[in-house]
Amino acid sequence: MSDQQTPFFKRINHTLDKIESFVLSLLLFSMIGLSSLQIILRNFFQGGFFDTEPLLRLMVLWIGLIGAVAASRVYKHIAIDVITRFLSQRNQLIVLAFNHLFVASVCAIIAWHAGRFVLMDYEAESPAFGAIPSWVMELILPFAFGAIALRYGISFIESLSQLIKESSEGTRAP
Repeated sequence: MSDQQTPFFKRINHTLDKIESFVLSLLLFSMIGLSSLQIILRNFFQGGFFDTEPLLRLMVLWIGLIGAVAASRVYKHIAIDVITRFLSQRNQLIVLAFNHLFVASVCAIIAWHAGRFVLMDYEAESPAFGAIPSWVMELILPFAFGAIALRYGISFIESLSQLIKESSEGTRAP
């Protein structure tokens, strides 16, 4: 579907791709460095950083969710594809458009409620690590689901426009 994108949608997807790749790389290298440093400090200097393990668990959450966003860029999500094999190309496109609308809707709802959850923690001022509040660490939830919703919303619009284009071309044929 990406080869049929309008220039505007290509720019949005390209920008999202760059941000995702950068943040994933940064988090992964930070996790590896922090874990290695913690092991060295514990084994050789009988010390270490306080709160490293909870921070690493949060980083795993961030990597998992950003990885899900990155997987959605190439539609590498779990899918059950039994019926579409037997459908015509047009009907496959209809099912694909419906699936993209469904995924975008569900992710948008999750992003909305995750945002409400983050807002509640912001108002409660609960700490995560020292001076860092917990709501900062939870920001990945609405952002990741929002990004997935955006990507699938764009795919829905593209599928719909392709359906409309095919319908209008079909009515013009002699």
